[in-house]
Amino acid sequence: MSESALDNKSAIRNPQSAMSRADLLATIVAATRRIVEVRQEREPIAELEKRAAESPSRAGRFHTALGRLDRINVIAECKRRSPSKGVLRADYDPVAIARGYADAGAAAISVLTEPTFFDGALDHLTAVRQAVDLPLLRKDFIVSEYQLLEAKAAGADAVLLIVSALRPVELKVLHDHAVRLGLDVLVEVHDARELDVAIDSGARIVGVNNRNLRTLEVDVHASDDLIARIPAEVVAVSESGLKTADDLDRLRELGYRAFLIGERFMTAQDPGGELRGLLERCTNTKDAKDTKKKGTTPAPIAWPGSADSG
Repeated sequence: MSESALDNKSAIRNPQSAMSRADLLATIVAATRRIVEVRQEREPIAELEKRAAESPSRAGRFHTALGRLDRINVIAECKRRSPSKGVLRADYDPVAIARGYADAGAAAISVLTEPTFFDGALDHLTAVRQAVDLPLLRKDFIVSEYQLLEAKAAGADAVLLIVSALRPVELKVLHDHAVRLGLDVLVEVHDARELDVAIDSGARIVGVNNRNLRTLEVDVHASDDLIARIPAEVVAVSESGLKTADDLDRLRELGYRAFLIGERFMTAQDPGGELRGLLERCTNTKDAKDTKKKGTTPAPIAWPGSADSG
């Protein structure tokens, strides 16, 4: 067995030890690649393609939901644990949490499916899809086309692609394949160089993660620094470290269309109630300015096979 394979198995068995030897992102990506290999041995890609093809296409729903200007667009997250905080919710019930989010006014729901470091599962995504009709994001460390097919088969409307986890050519291939499958893509960046890579890949939705995935440090001002570089036609999303209505109001004023929030809700007694309270405290959306977008709405995407794609 190769040294890299041994490292991957060690990371899966003992993630905390692995993180002490390498940065978190590299460790998670290595574990993910091995996990995908195991799943592909269990279900060959040809069989998975058939299941994915049977799943209804909802192309563009996630993009449209995040682009609305008449409300605060929150992508509310379902996750049991995080590498930085450990278990966030011992009584984790993603279906009940998702229903609470939907009732509270979430624009979309993010479901963690990474098993080793976040205690996620594809079954969580499938169950949430059956329970709510909101656009769903598969939140995971996507490194292969196999995972895109899994997302489609499980009922996701969108997937996350992390620039720092992929080579530019990999990002482009995965982004284009996701679009062909009818999936929206949230492309996550951390700095100006990664933003350039995301735009070059064709990203229509860009998420600025305020958390450094290698050190786990959070700096909300990362969003401040990058917004001016995000093209007006791209939906800008701020992720991580957002705690107050003032945070959302300020970033929306700068031009962010949506906000991905997880830990703040997951540590609350009532995640849906916490979301409802946060939205109620935000500035009335009719009076909120969107200076960067000048009151426009996102241009529709010409999805393959859609009426607009010809």
